[in-house]
Amino acid sequence: MTILETIAAQKRLEVAARRELVPLKMLESSLYFETPTLSLRHYLTRPGSTGLIAEFKRRSPSKGWINRYAPVERTTLGYMQAGAAALSILTDETFFGGSAIDLTVARRYNYCPVLRKDFVVDEYQVIEAKSLGADAILLIAALLSATEIARLGRLAHDLGLEVLLEIHSADELNTAAPTVDAVDLIGVNNRNLHDFSVSLDTSVALVDLIPAGFIRVTESGITNAVTISALRGAGYQGFLLGEAFMRYARPERACAALLQEVAAFEIQVSALAHVS
Repeated sequence: MTILETIAAQKRLEVAARRELVPLKMLESSLYFETPTLSLRHYLTRPGSTGLIAEFKRRSPSKGWINRYAPVERTTLGYMQAGAAALSILTDETFFGGSAIDLTVARRYNYCPVLRKDFVVDEYQVIEAKSLGADAILLIAALLSATEIARLGRLAHDLGLEVLLEIHSADELNTAAPTVDAVDLIGVNNRNLHDFSVSLDTSVALVDLIPAGFIRVTESGITNAVTISALRGAGYQGFLLGEAFMRYARPERACAALLQEVAAFEIQVSALAHVS
């Protein structure tokens, strides 16, 4: 089994266990279940937006622990205060060291959109995301059939959640094409989830294949202002970064430093273009 298949199998076991412990009726009684959501699409594209989706990520299967001790409240609030347009919270515990509590804490301390980053394979997880305070969910094309993407995405929309569909190849984009009404944003993950290799060429190759009307998000392997500016110029409106921040003791300070670097670089590029 690939690591993605291993994660999916574990996730189905976890969902079955949680369904027994926390029935749907209990999820639907959550304070957040009736709370209006914030639009990830809007926050990424409104005037002045940095387009940054700053991620809280404790560990990964390939790197092990990245930052075991960063407090979610200080880090995510710092992300938002630094200028992040939205947050991404890893809620997978077994492979990424996250938790549902991380998401709820981030929701409590912030007023920007919160993306639940997890391996969604069941309707229960969509309803659970809403109950935790998420504004959007991630669906991974490599993990799901077109029928499953459509079903899960439409349920998310019924609950007021937006859907970020993650792809890694043109084939995955083509497979997901019939699900366009169930998806709001398309993310290109530069990290291959089968072998965890990273290449920014993936985003460059796929950007023009993403249909008009979708917000384009690039994920993984982004570490500096030059790359962000180049990918923005290529057509991306959202930039999901996690490990680039979380490897520091104070991830929120790393986020602020990068956004300052991006702003300065883009001012410089604009000035040079004006002169020429």
